[in-house]
Amino acid sequence: MKYRTLDSDLTVSAVGLGCMGMSHAYGAPANKKEMTELLAQAVGMGYTFFDTAEVYGTPDNPHDNEELVGAALKPYQDKIVLATKFGIHFDMTSTAVNKPLVPDSRPEVIRASVDASLKRLGTDHIDLYYQHRLDPKVPIEEVAGVMADLIREGKITHWGLSEATEETIRRAHAVCPVTAIQNRYSMMARWYESLFPVLEELHIGYVAFSPLANGFLSGKYDKTSKFEAGTDYRSVMPQFQPDSIDQNRTLLELLHRLAAEKNATPAQISLAWMLCKKPYIVPIPGTRKLNRLQENAGAADIVLSAAEVALIDEALAHMEMSHVFGGSRIVKE
Repeated sequence: MKYRTLDSDLTVSAVGLGCMGMSHAYGAPANKKEMTELLAQAVGMGYTFFDTAEVYGTPDNPHDNEELVGAALKPYQDKIVLATKFGIHFDMTSTAVNKPLVPDSRPEVIRASVDASLKRLGTDHIDLYYQHRLDPKVPIEEVAGVMADLIREGKITHWGLSEATEETIRRAHAVCPVTAIQNRYSMMARWYESLFPVLEELHIGYVAFSPLANGFLSGKYDKTSKFEAGTDYRSVMPQFQPDSIDQNRTLLELLHRLAAEKNATPAQISLAWMLCKKPYIVPIPGTRKLNRLQENAGAADIVLSAAEVALIDEALAHMEMSHVFGGSRIVKE
């Protein structure tokens, strides 16, 4: 595994592991014993960057993922960077598969969240603590002030923003320096590339979630693919609908061609494309399978030249694609 730095001092594996899908949004929760073994295997492969959140859970245990990750990674705490998030809860009155998000970043809520996350993760500090979504009712300067306090108290060492805009980044950074943003980014979701200049100016890392468009860019899905209704978000995601397979055929053909040229897989090309684009981008694909964990790690060894990345960008810019899942609806109160 190769490594890169998100800001001036937070070094992480070039590919991280998004742990959400072990407990949440991808069908029934995975077997805990198997996931504990998988997380240990990830550490053995050189993964050092693990991502969770207080809301990644199950109907029976809304904080299942933090508890799983905390227990599984406890023997390796001195070797890893653990990231979690605060600031939302789900609208449980909704009947939607992907329930709407309710932002809440009041200072007292943040303080309760960090203490609860520390306990569930079994640690005395959180390496990277993100605001999960902007709360329009709480000025970002107030949130950043709480982050500065938590850093001084030793409860967190770095903080970040998820799905952030340039204005929010600048305002937050002016109060307490931001280490990283965690925004959606993939070949099918490139709308945050406009943030690259401000990230470079302020030396902020870009942690890319859903870097494979929720797995679609692995090339492993077709019109016959089925997902568990009610618990698997992919069942309602636009890129997995039967008509979308035809709309995305050119994209999938490009990935397969590049994979053959580089002796790689479509998933590895999708990750290598962003890794080779900017040195501060760190994708965090999720998986429940050892072979996918190995495959994703291998993307860090694939080299695409600046010219090759530019050619891919040009092709993507003029290519027909389906819509792609852009996130759960945010409740505006």
